This record gives sequence, structure tokens and C-alpha cells, in this order.
Amino acid sequence: MLTLAFDTATSAATAALVRDGEVLGERVSRAVTVLVDADELLRGNGAERSELTGIVVGTGPGSFTGLRLGLATARGLALALELPVAGVSTLDALAAGAPGALPVVDGGRSEIFTLVDGEPAVCAPQEVRAALCVGSGAVRYRTILEANGAEVPPDDDERHAPRARFHAQLARDFGPAGEVEPLYLRVPDAERNA
Repeated sequence: MLTLAFDTATSAATAALVRDGEVLGERVSRAVTVLVDADELLRGNGAERSELTGIVVGTGPGSFTGLRLGLATARGLALALELPVAGVSTLDALAAGAPGALPVVDGGRSEIFTLVDGEPAVCAPQEVRAALCVGSGAVRYRTILEANGAEVPPDDDERHAPRARFHAQLARDFGPAGEVEPLYLRVPDAERNA
């Protein structure tokens, strides 16, 4: 099974090519280059698009624009290549990359996306009490989190990026691309301001 996985929900977009659980290659870049990254991963590993058996996409929470870009890319590729798609939470992928840590994604508006009692939630960073926090929100709100007793790894620590390798590892229930939905925890700014 050859899987292409990617997540564009945060400022650090990731893409990985995984064959039967083995990571063949992984890239960290920006959401706008996810197709280039996918192509380079395939070419760099001597694989053809026709060998792909599935696509895994990060479903957020995160940037509305990033989520839409990722889902549109997954749907377009799935349609063109006739492939099934699975969605995986960005929070779950972050947690898989840092066992025991609390995933914290920058939600903008001075808020974060995280897990509260195991469920995705939006809250103020001041509300977080955890031993270890990872993710874009942990980096942005380091001072607040550390003042509350949390540990935040250095900014360049790889645990802060939702690595696509973990999306591939966590993927279940492959199916039609149109059935994969983004995880929005609040209404978009455009709707809120309307």
C-alpha cells in the first residue's frame, strides 16, 4: 500500500509518502506547495502516481484557508487518480508525534485549538494546564503556557509540526473524498462579521 499524506492546517504544511508503514520521504513546507511536495516525493522515490493506493489529509482544526486548500487538493487528486481518502485530525497527528504531550494549534484571535478531556476544543491559552505542550500554538503562546507550568520544546523542535507520517499511521476508514470533512471549531471570520 502506497499512501500520500499531507496536512495544511498550520503554517508548517507537511507531506509524506508511506509504503506499508515505512516512511519513504517527508517534507515540511507551506500549504501552497503541497502538490509540488507530493510530486517531488513520488519522483524522489521512483514511484508513479498510478502506484498510489490512498490519500490521507489533515482535517484540522487550524487555518480555514489551509484546511480548504488541503481538502480541495485531496479531493482533486482522489478524483483524478480514482483513489480513496481518509481524514485525520491535526491534533491527533501532533499528539502521535509527541506521546504524552498536549497538542496546541494556534487558532488566531488570541485562542488555541487543543484537546479538552480528549475532545477538540477552542480556548484561551491561559486555560491550559499541561506538562508538555507542542504545536504552533505552544510556540506562539510559550510565555503564557510556561507561566502556567507547562514545558514547551524549543521553537525548532520537530514535534511542533503535525508530521504527515503520523497522519498516514493513524488513517482508517478510507472512502470517497467528498465524505472527508474539516474540523471547524468555530465559524469563519467572514461569517462572524456578516
